[in-house]
Amino acid sequence: MELVISYDPREEAVVLTPEADGETWSGFVRILSDYSGAIRQAGGALRIPHRAFLAVREEIARYLRNHGGRVRLTPQVRALLEAANAKSYRSACRAGSAEAAEVRRRLRAAGFTRELTAQQMHNVCRLAPLPAGATFSVPGAGKTTEALAYFFYHAGPEDRLLVVGPLSAMGAWETQLRDCCPDRPERFVRLRGGERAIGRLLQDDPRLMLISYGQFATAGRLLHDCLARRRVVMVLDESHRIKSGRAGVTPQEILRVSHLPERKLILSGTPCPQSLADLIPQFSFLYPDQPVDEETVADAFRPVYVRTTKAQLGLPPVEHRIISLEMTPLQRELYESLRSETRRQMLAMLSAAERATLRDLGKKIMKVLAFVSNPSLLAGDLAYLFDRRLGALLAADAGPKLRYACRRARELAAEGQKVIIWSQFVKNVRLLTERLQDLGADCIDGSVPTGDEDEEDTREWKIRQFHENREKMVLILNPAAAAESISLHRACRHAIYVDRSFNAAHYLQSEDRIHRLGLEPGQSPVVELLECRGTIDEVVDRRLRQKIRTMAEALNDGSLQVEAIPYDTDAAAGDVDDEDLRAVLAHLLGDGGR
Repeated sequence: MELVISYDPREEAVVLTPEADGETWSGFVRILSDYSGAIRQAGGALRIPHRAFLAVREEIARYLRNHGGRVRLTPQVRALLEAANAKSYRSACRAGSAEAAEVRRRLRAAGFTRELTAQQMHNVCRLAPLPAGATFSVPGAGKTTEALAYFFYHAGPEDRLLVVGPLSAMGAWETQLRDCCPDRPERFVRLRGGERAIGRLLQDDPRLMLISYGQFATAGRLLHDCLARRRVVMVLDESHRIKSGRAGVTPQEILRVSHLPERKLILSGTPCPQSLADLIPQFSFLYPDQPVDEETVADAFRPVYVRTTKAQLGLPPVEHRIISLEMTPLQRELYESLRSETRRQMLAMLSAAERATLRDLGKKIMKVLAFVSNPSLLAGDLAYLFDRRLGALLAADAGPKLRYACRRARELAAEGQKVIIWSQFVKNVRLLTERLQDLGADCIDGSVPTGDEDEEDTREWKIRQFHENREKMVLILNPAAAAESISLHRACRHAIYVDRSFNAAHYLQSEDRIHRLGLEPGQSPVVELLECRGTIDEVVDRRLRQKIRTMAEALNDGSLQVEAIPYDTDAAAGDVDDEDLRAVLAHLLGDGGR
């Protein structure tokens, strides 16, 4: 089959016409149609919006190679491909910075009236000439403002903005748009409610769109068509959420459309929380034609990202304290039994490298973490009820960590200081909330809905109460639900971590809730990290430090460190990777010291 590829400027469509029809052509049509509903057949030819053509050109070439086909390009299509190459990674590396005066002029003309800080202006000037870039600034530095400035710097009447982010960030985008462009009539439209509802919303052709990562997976085909037919700037907020790449449903859908947006931007303060491999899908979204691997991706990112560090913001350092606690003799004895049984189970499973096996290993590690955090978390686990002593312990004792957290919260409240307490286990969040009701304790976990701050029992209402109500001295949080898009530094500068997982993004972002722009010199936040001596807690701490060091080196950010000061006291996971498994196994085998 010989394929003639031409261009129709009236529809901005690429036309694929076979010299001879037949079975090869039918298979070709079927495969391409699986990629996008924007592809349509008319008069024996395929018509594809030119952006969609750029997304499927590799599939076209692969199919023709496999079936002995040939292709003939018209001069217009060659020009189209050359224009696409002008947006390549190589051209981005040669791009300079925009002039600050020109940035200010364009933003004013677009109705963007917020005055950028010096660091934000520096970042926007660097990003402006790039077809795709990243802002990896720390929380509180103004990544959302930089992204809006990037859009409005380029935006013409036909341009659209699509922001993909966590649900918890939606309100921040809406607020920042009002602050940056108070006189513009457009406001964000939230794409939600499933595929059918999103389809109806897209029919109105909104200019500014917000969608969650979960909803993107639901409506991927609709969004593919929207991106193919419109000039869209696409932004990924908290872009480390696509770190699983093509192994995850949502990241796979996002990477499938990576050729379609007119321009692209990714935002994350913690772009590689587990390892440098986390950067690969994020880079592939920005520059899908530039191959990278774990060895090259950090260097590949350097010409196309900006970062404002905490040192550049002038933030005072965090005071980290390790609170080392002893388990009771009975808890220690039972911990050693649990450790031995977990070691036996893990060794039996390590020969298999299947994904289900790794999930099961992670669950067993989480069970050990849960026992150290709070023995009563295993009260409902029938596998352990055969032991009468364990049953008695689980029923009566929540362990030294929760005892310390409650006692310390009351000490701080007596001094007039508010405190936030973090735990990855929802049952801990609920139990601490009950035990600290005398301090007006409230909690935020995954069951708390987002909404308006005047709407009782929403996340926003609870945060406002913590800021304004003098009776609300304690807020207990789950990092999976509350580590992003919450500012607590004006109400509180003290945090207690009952436990932590191997997820460095959860830890760093949760800490940043009280370590943000707005702190005055001398207002150093205090973070207390609770650990039980000689347990898996020490393995988690060691692995988190290593991951933070790796990210600091990749981002050239020396301020991204956690130096903890051990504090002795007289008081009686998720996202596990291969290195975490090795560290845990070493601990289980008896070589797990700090």
